Amino acid sequence: MSSIQIRNVDQAFGKDKILSDISLSVQKGELFGFLGPSGSGKTTLVKMLAGVDAPSSGSVDVLGERMPQLKIMERIGYMAQSDALYPELTAQDNVLFFSALYRLSTKQAIERMHEVMTIVGLTDHMNKLVSNYSGGMKRRLSLAIALMHNPEILLLDEPTVGIDPILRKSVWKEFRQLANNGVTIIVTTHVMDEAEKCDRLGMIRDGKLIATGTPDDLRQATNTASIEEAFLAYGGASK
Repeated sequence: MSSIQIRNVDQAFGKDKILSDISLSVQKGELFGFLGPSGSGKTTLVKMLAGVDAPSSGSVDVLGERMPQLKIMERIGYMAQSDALYPELTAQDNVLFFSALYRLSTKQAIERMHEVMTIVGLTDHMNKLVSNYSGGMKRRLSLAIALMHNPEILLLDEPTVGIDPILRKSVWKEFRQLANNGVTIIVTTHVMDEAEKCDRLGMIRDGKLIATGTPDDLRQATNTASIEEAFLAYGGASK
């Protein structure tokens, strides 16, 4: 069953074409990674899945509905590349504020907050002002907020940037558990070892989807030993 269906999507801003003829489906409970360098179009594509932007042409369907669609956006957990946090508030106040937007009761929010802050390793820092957080801590808080309402779909744009390796391993373990429980997860990354952890990958270069498949399939199809080599073989080398 497809949770996400992208058909012939183009995106342009003025004369600049960002995405070109993207078609792709993602299944329920799949951990799908968009792999590509900065500026390749990954963030633009995720924004369309989140309903933040509409495509110039083509269509994006999420959970059976054409995006953008407010009722579907409420069923999505979206972690943008830039942290949208209130630095003058504590981490706990940030979480409770966004929980209210997700229509969680105060009781539900407090119970869930302890769960997600444990996942991201911030339970000892909940009462700190976000202005005193490091960049990595802000990323972890943004991830916690995206998880608060138990979304059916998680859209995570470079979620582990600035997170230390030990916690990054723990976070990816949680991603796998969520996917096993039926949550559809889209992750953007340019980190090759993270790409290896995905069920399937979509390799993006210059706004074009140059290959899709499991990490094993992509390596075998290009007769390469690593995802990095496979990416280069599919045309991912710099021009």
